[in-house]
Amino acid sequence: MILWQLIREGDDVGRATVKDVAVRAGVSPKTVSNVMNGTFPVSPATRERVELAMAELDYVPNFSARGLRNGRTGMIALALPELNTAYSAELAHHFVHHARTQGWAIQIEETKGGPDPEHQLMLRARARLVDGLILNPVSLETSAIQPGIALPPVVVIGEVDQPIADHVWIDNVAASAAMVAHLAARGRRRIAAIGIMESESARLRVEGYRRGLADAGLLYDPLLEVETEGWGPSDAAVVDALLERAPEVDALFCFTDALALGALHALAVAGRRVPSEIAVAGYDDIWEAAYFAPALTTVGSDKSELARTAIDLLVRRIADPERAPETITLPYEVIVRDST
Repeated sequence: MILWQLIREGDDVGRATVKDVAVRAGVSPKTVSNVMNGTFPVSPATRERVELAMAELDYVPNFSARGLRNGRTGMIALALPELNTAYSAELAHHFVHHARTQGWAIQIEETKGGPDPEHQLMLRARARLVDGLILNPVSLETSAIQPGIALPPVVVIGEVDQPIADHVWIDNVAASAAMVAHLAARGRRRIAAIGIMESESARLRVEGYRRGLADAGLLYDPLLEVETEGWGPSDAAVVDALLERAPEVDALFCFTDALALGALHALAVAGRRVPSEIAVAGYDDIWEAAYFAPALTTVGSDKSELARTAIDLLVRRIADPERAPETITLPYEVIVRDST
């Protein structure tokens, strides 16, 4: 008992406080609180100073004390369709970082693209086991976020746009059209789309692919739209059949970098040279893309900014549940590398 008391009493010995962080950052304690809680806007420069001071002082927010004051758990949940992909791993990394800098713990879940795990997380939020949710649904029809359902604090990331909830995304149609425009500008005339499947992301990327062809004055050929069961490297085995039915194809626009990696492998086995015979482009800009052989041209966006924006929106929603839903569209870029 005495040892336990000493441990408990020593928990706070030498622990940095909000005031310590404020002094180090040259701001007020209220500003430090705003950075952690997201209740009021803070300039990027000020946020950076506060986060640096927190890191230097190894500041750890007192979740239990905060929960007693405001009836919250200090926990938010992030649900992604698949956790075993490079893109999801990078995204989860940034969410954990930005949640931690704002004083939140984060629970990471996998939905497999189905509504049941989303429903379970919604129930956890309504039961106040978590303070809010960040969801990445696969389709609008199967999402647990539907009109007429009482929503806990929730933010949607990705391509499913449900107007009743806050939303952070990248314009997949414009980004895909821009990639096709890049390939066309490189003289490619038979551009295939790899990754057609039942998801909102695929639907929007197909729309952008077709728009890009039209804008470039290229003939649309349904034979060049290739269905896949998933978006992993092994799903690019369909490239073999594509080369047989359309040997003149001179570019592949793969709907993920993982698919593009598989396509590069399939082309190497088939003896097709990249990019002299056939160009390959991906989508997501996972960090490995720069180290493919050849390095992969891809659509990239700031994953750290996506995570920070989504968490900021969620914290504001937790503080003000009645405010109007907000959609934030983040920028993208076509990152040109050796594969095109």
